[in-house]
Amino acid sequence: MNQTILSARIAEAKPLRYTPAGLPALDLILEHESEALEAGSTRQVKAQIRAVAFGTDAETLARQAVGSEFRFTGFLAAPRHGKHPVLHIQSFQQEPS
Repeated sequence: MNQTILSARIAEAKPLRYTPAGLPALDLILEHESEALEAGSTRQVKAQIRAVAFGTDAETLARQAVGSEFRFTGFLAAPRHGKHPVLHIQSFQQEPS
């Protein structure tokens, strides 16, 4: 199973683009900060991850302010000519303030 749930803020959003098939697409950089328990110790966790959204999700996220926080759900996949995984956003919801 390949499912990822990540609470993160939008750190960067590229301009809305369209695929060759005419589907709206949005490339994002997401930033996550939290604490996790690892080997009995609390650890500060910071991560930055590339993400992409398509269709109405892309259009909706393109209207959100940089710094907005959401809980994103999706799957990880490597781009055709890249090594690092990209979160493909399938759904998202606003995080409570």
